[in-house]
Amino acid sequence: MSSIDTDLHILTSDDIWRGFKQLIPISLFVVVFGIAFGLAAAQSGLTNTSVVAMSTLVFAGAAQFAVLDLWGDHVPLIPMIITVFAINARHLLMGATLYPWMRTLSPAKRYGVMLVVSDANWAMSMQAFSRGQPGLGLLFGGGLALWLSWIFGSWLGLRFGSAIHDPVGLGLDMVMGCFLLAMVIGGQKNLRMLIIWIVAACSSLLAYKYLPANSHVVVGAFAGGILGAIWMEKTR
Repeated sequence: MSSIDTDLHILTSDDIWRGFKQLIPISLFVVVFGIAFGLAAAQSGLTNTSVVAMSTLVFAGAAQFAVLDLWGDHVPLIPMIITVFAINARHLLMGATLYPWMRTLSPAKRYGVMLVVSDANWAMSMQAFSRGQPGLGLLFGGGLALWLSWIFGSWLGLRFGSAIHDPVGLGLDMVMGCFLLAMVIGGQKNLRMLIIWIVAACSSLLAYKYLPANSHVVVGAFAGGILGAIWMEKTR
């Protein structure tokens, strides 16, 4: 393993702090999402303590919103488990893509980092790795920034969420999608990556139209992931 490769596997406090600061701008939008969730959760009958505890322990925005649709006097446990797993199944592929750079970490560090992995910090760390730059600081430090912002936003939603009447009408639901699209455009540009993204996108759109709700997340991720695993990139 070369010295450059070794540097990519190192996670220091300075790396974590730099990653934290780099994700602060995106974290501001996460606060807004958290406000919307806190307001929606309160309207669903959850107590303030339950809402903050959920955002602290779960840290999965889309899954938490989905759970609210199933919440009531009688909670359907099995459908809820299936829904949450379907929405978060993409983390299986995230973990697989991160393994080459995390395999040298101790189990405590490895799983500690994975606790705060989300779409944004995963995308930015993978982009850094593709450029031959360290990305573990972005992954963990950025994840901490997003996690704290999500908790803070959820609390704000409980207190002041009524000030934002229609987050979707303001286009706030598109911020994360636009960010991830920018990460894709800024990544590798070759025929292999183009075809993989096309297959993933088409599979996700078909699943969105013909399969149960939220299944498009899993279908698109697996379609692109399987094609990427079969069609391996040639090493120099």
